[in-house]
Amino acid sequence: MMSGAFHRFWLNITAIVVGSFGPVFFLGAMVPTSGLARLTLDLLGWRLNHPSDYLAVDTRFLSALTGGFLLGWGVMIWRLSSWVYPIAPDAVRRTVVASLLAWFCLDSAGSIAAGAPSNAVFNVAILFLAVGPLWRPARD
Repeated sequence: MMSGAFHRFWLNITAIVVGSFGPVFFLGAMVPTSGLARLTLDLLGWRLNHPSDYLAVDTRFLSALTGGFLLGWGVMIWRLSSWVYPIAPDAVRRTVVASLLAWFCLDSAGSIAAGAPSNAVFNVAILFLAVGPLWRPARD
């Protein structure tokens, strides 16, 4: 079992993993800065032969929303690790793991339904990285 200090450290790793997608997709909202968001979408959807155009207003709007949600989720995880974890460590751990599992299930199912099952495979790697040692309670 991991210590509480290591769990708090890993919560910050999780916050960075989740939150780092926020600015990428926010930049996708504007055509001149959409390259990284387009590349990320093409990589996760494994469409390297047929790249996304990312020009549609609806696509860019959805990218902006996604970026905001992901950055906010990352900040929330970071703040939970510093403000709430000292008071309720296992509740924070379980909350973050539950939120990651909810993301994984819905995002993966949606990706498969949208014809991009490769993203579900990438999601497995992201899930394992984000959850890391948080699967198990800390020992203190």
